[in-house]
Amino acid sequence: MPYMIIRHAVEDFDAWKAKYVAHQPARQQAALHEMLLLRDVDDPNEITLVFKAGDLEAARSFAESADLRERMQQAGVVGEPQFWLMDEA
Repeated sequence: MPYMIIRHAVEDFDAWKAKYVAHQPARQQAALHEMLLLRDVDDPNEITLVFKAGDLEAARSFAESADLRERMQQAGVVGEPQFWLMDEA
C-alpha cells in the first residue's frame, strides 16, 4: 500500500489543528487514511503527517490541489510544504 507523507511548519499548532480536523472530508474523499500526526520534539510547530493512500492518483491530485494550498494558507502553514508518495519496500 502506498503512503503519503507531508511535512510543514505552522504558526500555531492549536489553530492549525482545528482547521486540519475540519478538512477531514477532503482527505477521506482522496482515500487518505491518517496513520500518524507527529510534532518535532524541539519545535512543536513542525508537523509531519503520515497517511495510507488507498488511491494513488487521488492522493496525488489532493496534494496538487488548489483547495489544499488555500486551506493550508488559511490554517497558518509557514513556508513550502513537502509531500512524498512512498511505497513499502
